[in-house]
Amino acid sequence: MMTEEMALLVLEDGQVFQGTAYGYRGKTVGEIVFSTGMTGYQETLTDPSYHKQIVVQTAPHIGNTGVNQQDPESAQIWVAGYVVRDAARRASNWRADGELEDYLRDQQVVGISGVDTRALTRHIRERGAMRAGIFSGSALPAGAEYLTTPVVEALVAIVQASPQMEGANLTDEVSTTEMYVVEPAGDFASKEPLARVAALDLGLKNRTPYHMSHLGMQVYVFPANATFEDLKSVNPDGVFFSNGPGDPATADSQVNLLRAVLDAKIPYFGICFGNQLLGRALGYGTYKLGYGHRGVNQPVLDRTTGKVEITAHNHGFAVDAPTTGASVAPFENGRYGNVEVSHVSLNDGVVEGLRCLDLPAFSVQYHPEAAAGPHDAAYLFPRFLELMQKTAAQEANNA
Repeated sequence: MMTEEMALLVLEDGQVFQGTAYGYRGKTVGEIVFSTGMTGYQETLTDPSYHKQIVVQTAPHIGNTGVNQQDPESAQIWVAGYVVRDAARRASNWRADGELEDYLRDQQVVGISGVDTRALTRHIRERGAMRAGIFSGSALPAGAEYLTTPVVEALVAIVQASPQMEGANLTDEVSTTEMYVVEPAGDFASKEPLARVAALDLGLKNRTPYHMSHLGMQVYVFPANATFEDLKSVNPDGVFFSNGPGDPATADSQVNLLRAVLDAKIPYFGICFGNQLLGRALGYGTYKLGYGHRGVNQPVLDRTTGKVEITAHNHGFAVDAPTTGASVAPFENGRYGNVEVSHVSLNDGVVEGLRCLDLPAFSVQYHPEAAAGPHDAAYLFPRFLELMQKTAAQEANNA
């Protein structure tokens, strides 16, 4: 293996994996996590929730369908680095208009291929998500190919000096800077909206307003630093908080904004980060998972219907709420009434959804809008529309 094409993946605990440079050559650091999805790698790369994370694909063969202009979930790649086992030599798909490696290189995303991703994933599962770095090209120190103790120690020191994900406030880095509107589409194009939604972009994926617009909703997308007055200015029938990266414990301004929404009894729906923020607004805690849930094959029980859904996940934090029955929301001695955990993970019992029993608000931890699938949870968008229409009808009757 030529030195200029060699790459090293270095974990903060000193574990080193040698491979081949893939994508952009250089250095990158971030929290290393694994995703178990066998399809949808372009959606994964462009998901803002992966900001500052090095993603390991557990599926062995990546890049065979190339890349295209239809599948990205945002305008850029957000992952900090990319780790694959067997990188496709060329794309072979009728929709492809480019190669994955060129896509990574053009956006200066440092990657590594030829890594035993099975062994790497087992290591992360046993030791937990941790910081890591990928080094290739000029970022490799002299003698890197020999993996001498001084070389490894120098690279580990770089990794250990990088920021932790716990305590990271990243929403402003991935959010839109200006409000924009997504009009009703599909069968509802050019028609009067069935509902008006104020959506807070904490790392919003393109597919989210797509789903809402195709159900007849008009979606006003606001920056992460929007105020309650900003949201109220569009006279919304409902408020939505999106997915996003970082530690929910750092999002005090968004939690306070959500409390204003709850106080006004405006229907609320949140996914992923939006679920964690609802939990914190209600007074529950959040905590960091050992290695998180990431992939498109996670089983979740909907306690309302008793059905099991196969769902898409991307989260490293979770809500700490009682799962044995309804509980009084702890904030200000029960100001928001009773709350139940509506969904739970069947793998580890983690809270996967919340439903307020005395307020028009609910949320889920997973991604019902996952473009690459599965689509078992697509019913949640109609459920949000129904909640907004029901609330509006009640207000009209009480007027």
